[in-house]
Amino acid sequence: MNKVALLLGFPLLAVLLAGCPLIEPPVSNTCPSKGSLSIQSIDSTWTVTSAPSGLGDFTPPHVPGELIVYTEGPEVLATATGATLKPLFRYWQSPWYVAKVAKGQEQSAARTLLNAGARYVQPNYLYYPLRTPNDPEWGNQQTHFADLLHLPTAWERTTGSAALRLAVIDTGYMPHPDLLPRLTCPSGQKLDVADQDTDPRDPGANDGSSHGTAVAGVLGAVTNNARGIAGVTWAGPILPLKVFPDGTQDASTTDIATAVELASRLGARVMNLSLGGPSSDSALSQALAQARNNGAVLVAAAGNDGGSILFPASDPATIAVGAVENSKQRASFSNHGPELDLVAPGVDVYSFFDERSYGVWSGTSIATPFVSGVAALYMSAFRDAYGDWPSPDQVYQCLTATAEDLGPAGKDDDYGFGLVRPDRVMSDTSSCFP
Repeated sequence: MNKVALLLGFPLLAVLLAGCPLIEPPVSNTCPSKGSLSIQSIDSTWTVTSAPSGLGDFTPPHVPGELIVYTEGPEVLATATGATLKPLFRYWQSPWYVAKVAKGQEQSAARTLLNAGARYVQPNYLYYPLRTPNDPEWGNQQTHFADLLHLPTAWERTTGSAALRLAVIDTGYMPHPDLLPRLTCPSGQKLDVADQDTDPRDPGANDGSSHGTAVAGVLGAVTNNARGIAGVTWAGPILPLKVFPDGTQDASTTDIATAVELASRLGARVMNLSLGGPSSDSALSQALAQARNNGAVLVAAAGNDGGSILFPASDPATIAVGAVENSKQRASFSNHGPELDLVAPGVDVYSFFDERSYGVWSGTSIATPFVSGVAALYMSAFRDAYGDWPSPDQVYQCLTATAEDLGPAGKDDDYGFGLVRPDRVMSDTSSCFP
C-alpha cells in the first residue's frame, strides 16, 4: 500500500468489545499542556548519507498528484520542468522535496523529473492502521498478557522515567480520563499533522472506536490510580501525533515523515508506529534513519494479513513486532519474515475503546506498544544506572538478547528473536546492564 495507515491498508483492525463496555464519565477534550517539553535544536543537520536512485514503485496506492523527489538541485528541476518543489521537512535541511503534478500522470511526471536531473522520484505512498480480521475465535482467547510478559517483576526495578518522552504516531487520541493525564500537547505545535492543526483528537472510526487511543492505552494508561487499566509504562509524557486525516483510514508518506521529524524535535526517545503500507518507501526510510541517528527508538507493527513484513516494520531503523496468542503461538494474522525482531501479546488485548469505555483489540498494532513500553522501561532503568540514555543499538541488543525464544531455536521468521521479556531485561547483566 502507498498510504500510511494504522496498518489499515491491509486487514482492518477489528475491535471486539468484551461484553458490555465499562463506561467512564465524560471529561474535557483538551489535551493537557506540559511546560517541560522543549524543542530540540540538535537535529536540524541532515546526517543520513545513503540515498536511493531511479524511480520508486508506482504499484502501491499513493496520493494522486504528488511525488517525493530526492535532488540536490531543486531550482534546476523547477526551471526545467515547471514543477513546484517544496521541502519535505520543515526543519531538517534535507535533499527531499514534494512536487505537485497532474493527477493521474504521476509516473510520467516522475520520469520527466528524472530526465531533468532528479536523483530519485517516488509516489507519496498511502498507509493504513493495523487492524485485525473479524475471526470470532479470537474473542475467546485469554487476556492476561501480564502473565506472558512478567511486567510486575520488571516494575520492581522501574516503572518508567518522567524525563522520557514517547510518541504515538497514529490516528490521534480520544480524551479518556484514564489516559488524558499522560498526554502532552505543546502549545502551538501542529500535532494533527494530517489536518495541519494543533488539535490531535481522533474523531473515531465508523464504530466510534479509536485505534490511536487503544495503542496509547497499552503503552501508557495512567497506572496505580485506582481506575481503569494499567499501562506498560507509568511515567513520561506521551505525544499524540495524528497522521490520519479526519474521516479517512489512510495516512501518507509525507504526513508520517513529518510526524517523525516533529517527534524528534519534541524530544521523543521512543516512537510507536502501529501502521503499515508498501513494501518499501525510500523517503520515509530516510526520515526514520534520521530520527534513529538522533537517538530515537522506533517500534513498528509487522502487519495483519499473514504475509510478509510491511513497511515501516521492514525498515532496518525500526524494531519489527509480530503478535502471539496466549499460548505463545504466532497469531494466524501476524505477518512474518526475516525482518521480524520480536513478538508480543496481540490477541484480545484489553485497552480503551473510545473516550469513555474499554474493549478488547487484536492485531500487531496492539502488540507493538508492549515492545515500545518495554523499551522505555529499559531506557529509564539504564539512565538510572549509568546517568545517560542508551543508544538505539543498545536497546535493540538488550531486547532481542533477552527475548524468550519461541519456535525453532534461534531467530526465525515467525517469532524473530522471540517474546519480549521485560523481567529478563531488568535482570540481565550481559547485554542490558553490563
